[in-house]
Amino acid sequence: MMTGRNLYSVSVSPTGRYTLLTERETTALKSSYRTYLYQGDKLLSTLSEQYRFASWMPKEDKLYRTSTTDDGRQLISYDPKTQEERIVAEQIPTGSFFMMPDGKQLLYTIEEEGPARGKITEQVLGRYDRMADFRKRTFLALYDIESGRYQPLTFGHRSTYLQDVSPDAREIIFSTSEEITEIPFSQSNIYTMNLETLEVKPLFTKERSISSVSYTALPHTLLIEGDANAFGGIGRNLPDGMITNTYDGQLFLYDRQSQQATPLTKDFDPAIKRVKVSTVQPVAYFTAENKDRISLYRLDLRRKQIEQVATTEDLVRSFDISDDASQLAYYGQSAMNADRFYSLKGKGKRETLLYDLAKSKMQDLELGSVSDWVHTMPNGDKVEGRYYLPPHFDATRQYPMIVYYYGGTSPTTRFFEGSYSLPMYAAQGYIVLTLNPSGTTGFGQEYAARHVNAWGKVTADEIVSATKQFCQEHPYVNAKKIGCMGASYGGFMTQYLQTITDIFAAAISHAGISALSSYWGEGTWGIGYSTVASYNSYPWNNPQLYTEQSPLFHADKIHTPLLLIHGTDDTNVPIGESIQMYNALKILGREVAFVKVHGEDHIITAPEKKIEWTNTLFAWFQKWLKDDPTWWDARYPEAHL
Repeated sequence: MMTGRNLYSVSVSPTGRYTLLTERETTALKSSYRTYLYQGDKLLSTLSEQYRFASWMPKEDKLYRTSTTDDGRQLISYDPKTQEERIVAEQIPTGSFFMMPDGKQLLYTIEEEGPARGKITEQVLGRYDRMADFRKRTFLALYDIESGRYQPLTFGHRSTYLQDVSPDAREIIFSTSEEITEIPFSQSNIYTMNLETLEVKPLFTKERSISSVSYTALPHTLLIEGDANAFGGIGRNLPDGMITNTYDGQLFLYDRQSQQATPLTKDFDPAIKRVKVSTVQPVAYFTAENKDRISLYRLDLRRKQIEQVATTEDLVRSFDISDDASQLAYYGQSAMNADRFYSLKGKGKRETLLYDLAKSKMQDLELGSVSDWVHTMPNGDKVEGRYYLPPHFDATRQYPMIVYYYGGTSPTTRFFEGSYSLPMYAAQGYIVLTLNPSGTTGFGQEYAARHVNAWGKVTADEIVSATKQFCQEHPYVNAKKIGCMGASYGGFMTQYLQTITDIFAAAISHAGISALSSYWGEGTWGIGYSTVASYNSYPWNNPQLYTEQSPLFHADKIHTPLLLIHGTDDTNVPIGESIQMYNALKILGREVAFVKVHGEDHIITAPEKKIEWTNTLFAWFQKWLKDDPTWWDARYPEAHL
């Protein structure tokens, strides 16, 4: 789960004749890549690692990549039909770029150093000035391949970000952002630029709810991604007075001539994730959080209709389409299998399995099973979840159980591999129960909006109620040996749960929030995240929320053995959130352990550290849920201070 081979990226050629699939192999020391070239359903060749970042040239089935020589940087094309490489241009500028739709120009995103940092003292320039790249500025520039002319397009004290390029390569849409003092504390200005005259016109100004803008094949029509508050809230589907969860993504069509927007997903419960728009046909494809799945959908822009595309896998992890959207390729995984790669063709999108990585990767694994389970609260609300049984399950025995729940506000999807692979925990001999309680996106706007200004209210009660009911319905669970774990907001939830219940025998909080006020003020995402989780609530106007819902203010109620684990370089939830809870529980004489992961941010990514981190979680549960401390003691022998 932590190392080995995984599918990394997929791209379809403009005509759909070829597909590029890149696979990454990770060891404890490094990552390497293989790139497979398919023609239709046939593997044509395996390309060198140089092609892991290759892209398709516009309107023709050729790849392009770069190569650095002593004489400078080269632009190289590759023809899959002839398997020949050709130098397209030499001594091109350094930096990140992609090829314009006309195939004649490269559009660069260039990075420049911003205001210098002081050596002794330094004035903070903004809320995010702790971020390493905060002071850098990004701008756009055009490079003409034939003439070598380099034309800067944007400049100034604010970074500019490309939104999209028109299919005829005559116009771009770009944006800038700035901090403001009103929710959501940042706003964007979105512009068009005529690349022939360099004339800039505002498209949307002081915009707070639009995240991306794309051209479509329909004349003067744009596809907009944002939240339900965009365009005056025309996408809202909530009871009066309820506040939107802005992580619940929505889609809109915008007519540039009439300047009118139309909501497309107002009555569509799944939350938008990734969108691909055809440049030839009036269609788009997108993935969305569909309860605990990541499903694939087709959007007919002319009829404004959405239909789900049938896929074998529960989670569509990445996909791409041809220019006319007639050919599609994706890879994904399901609750009990690793990645597989598919092509979908024709009007009915007939699915063909091209590469079954799961078959080779899982041939030596022994797995249990997974089943859906729904808990009904006393008020009739449904809390959906799943449970995993260990290999060689024996219903006459009693097993310890681990409960897992969402972090942030995204659902706990039916993933097989990942940092918290639930089949991996089940393989340790546990029943594993995962829940998607109130506040989760992908279950409709109203369900997601329950996350706002809650910080554990309702959600925690649902977790406790569901856990108790699950134990009553499943006598093979040892109700005295239940553990719980979560990360980020899930880490907060772990700590908060221990202040309201004693049903857990062990708990793990990774990068958890212990005090809402300190996270609000110190976390780099704290203020931004609080525009959702603590909408319009601040320590000075709603102190009750910041104290009553903060686990730190109720530390004396915690009696569960608690493991706090945190990356030392976490900028999202600073490590102080674990430090202060650790100090509190130590003073109270409670059972607590605190493990730091050196040099890691909010997510543990370095392979060797990720393995150590995972083994630490395993060992903690082994100690408290199986009454076997040997693994923990071997890793962290008792030291006498």
